[in-house]
Amino acid sequence: KNALTRQYQHLFDMENVDLVFEDSALRAVAKKALDRNTGARGLRSILENTLLETMYDLPSRTDVGTVVVNEDVINGTAAPLFKPERLPRIEQKDAAKVDLKVINSKSA
Repeated sequence: KNALTRQYQHLFDMENVDLVFEDSALRAVAKKALDRNTGARGLRSILENTLLETMYDLPSRTDVGTVVVNEDVINGTAAPLFKPERLPRIEQKDAAKVDLKVINSKSA
């Protein structure tokens, strides 16, 4: 309920955009926090710094339906992938079964 990734997904959803984290991105965020010795408090800072420019640009863009974040985005070597279409909507009863919008790195 209070997961950082869900909070950011909700912020993006307010702009009618889906935010998807590849599992490699989540591992990279955790590794960065461990390397910086910041623990859980550093997670927010890492995500904020990574997504700040994208969140700033989204309101003026109408061509984006989904933003995909992978390990390279977290490490600062690539920009997020912008896709024009949104993800298929999940029925409310099925939504409880889905923990996060995370895709397997190998399938992307």
